[in-house]
Amino acid sequence: MRRLFSFPNPVNEVSARLVAAGVVAMSAAALVFQLEWLVVVIALGFIARVATGPSLSVLGQVVTRVVTPRLPVAPKPVPGPPKRFAQGIGAAFSIASALLLLVFDLDLAGWIVLGALTAAAALEACFAFCLGCKIFALLTRAGLIPDTICEACNDIQARTDAALERAAAN
Repeated sequence: MRRLFSFPNPVNEVSARLVAAGVVAMSAAALVFQLEWLVVVIALGFIARVATGPSLSVLGQVVTRVVTPRLPVAPKPVPGPPKRFAQGIGAAFSIASALLLLVFDLDLAGWIVLGALTAAAALEACFAFCLGCKIFALLTRAGLIPDTICEACNDIQARTDAALERAAAN
């Protein structure tokens, strides 16, 4: 059994894109209807996904347990660490947006930050272009991410085979 506070590796990109689509939908609703409380919900979802992957995230659970299994598409395993990094960036942006809106009363700045988050999530959802993953790769090349993480990302096939074997056994 997977530990509660662990992030999956590999990650199914199909599920990651669907979670991003959920973030786009919630963020767009927050922006259009000026729902500051929804920004807090978005931030809590990102915090949960950074800490545990989909385990404590309502959106993550709906996507991984209900939506993805019903789609007629094969899983597409991708390295987990870049996706976790991207979730961390989403957490930072959504927390910043919530603070700007609710604590500092800087509405325009808060909505702009949420708009930037929405655009990044839309790139992931629509085009499988993960901005956080690209930043992760740049930081890896610059030597700011430890080699052990880079090796883990580059050796996805062994983890993919192991994950598929575990899934087949269950």
